[in-house]
Amino acid sequence: MDAQRALLDELMGAARNLTEEERKGYKEITWDSKEVCGAYMVRFCPHDLFVNTRSDLGPCPRIHDSKLKESFEKSPRHAAYVPRFEADLAQFCEKLVMDLDRRVKRGRERLSQEVEPPPQPPLSAEKSEQLSVLEEKIKNLLEQAEELGASGKVDEAEALMRKVDVLNVEKTVLALQPPNAQALMVPQEKKMALCEICGSFLVANDALERTQSHVTGKQHIGYGMVRDFIAEYKAAKEKAREEEKLAREKEAEERRKQQEKENESRRRSGSSDRDRYRDRDRDRYRERDLDRERSREWTGRGGRDGGRGVDWRSRNGRDGGRDRYRNRSRSRSPVRHTHRRSSRSPVRPY
Repeated sequence: MDAQRALLDELMGAARNLTEEERKGYKEITWDSKEVCGAYMVRFCPHDLFVNTRSDLGPCPRIHDSKLKESFEKSPRHAAYVPRFEADLAQFCEKLVMDLDRRVKRGRERLSQEVEPPPQPPLSAEKSEQLSVLEEKIKNLLEQAEELGASGKVDEAEALMRKVDVLNVEKTVLALQPPNAQALMVPQEKKMALCEICGSFLVANDALERTQSHVTGKQHIGYGMVRDFIAEYKAAKEKAREEEKLAREKEAEERRKQQEKENESRRRSGSSDRDRYRDRDRDRYRERDLDRERSREWTGRGGRDGGRGVDWRSRNGRDGGRDRYRNRSRSRSPVRHTHRRSSRSPVRPY
């Protein structure tokens, strides 16, 4: 019936039976709807792990749909939603494990308070003597069976081995027999053990079949899955944290190298500017020194000429004065001279 309903949902849609009025308020469910179980989408839902066990969480209040899970896995937003769903699942699983660990702690305290059963009382002298006789008989029969087997008398050797088996049973019964009948009335308490995975109490040194049945049970497997998921989730978070730390350190190292390159470039630029300024200052000083040297040479040459230089300068001064006077006279306008002359006295015709 469920298979037919799922087939109809796939062919005609989940709202195939709704009326027109009901379709107006109908909202189609997608994998990212709030009504869908994110834990079921990404891993497993804890409500499905402990069905019909003492740790049964009841039915999940959200939707579990394989079609929605398939569409989620094919969605391009799958990688973006996986961390969110895993974080919610990890939070729920950690709460389960915290409650379980408290129960395990109480179980340990209970086991530590239990009184150890009294040790088996030592055997009496009579029983010790009987056990010694039985052990001697068993030893003799084993030697005889070995000799018969070596001589080829296989049937006789097997008959002796059967007697040895009977004597071993008698020996075991005699060793386990209580010293008196009153001991038979005391109930023998079984020593209990605690499962660290699921918190269940087990009988210590129990039969292998019962231990195997517990290990393959829903509760043990369910809590094992929960603990494994938490360990895996924490390891992945730690790995991501380490990778992020390494990326930050690498980025800081690259920034430091870039800063060093910029500082080196700035230092080289400053050094070249200083060299250029130093060369310019050196050239300026060199030109100043050359000017001073030329001045000294001119001064010395004038002294060697015996005052010739002074006469030359004075002659130049006189000649220069005459030249300046001539230039001034030439620069005067003839009109101006005529006006002056006319202002002083009229021009007389010849």
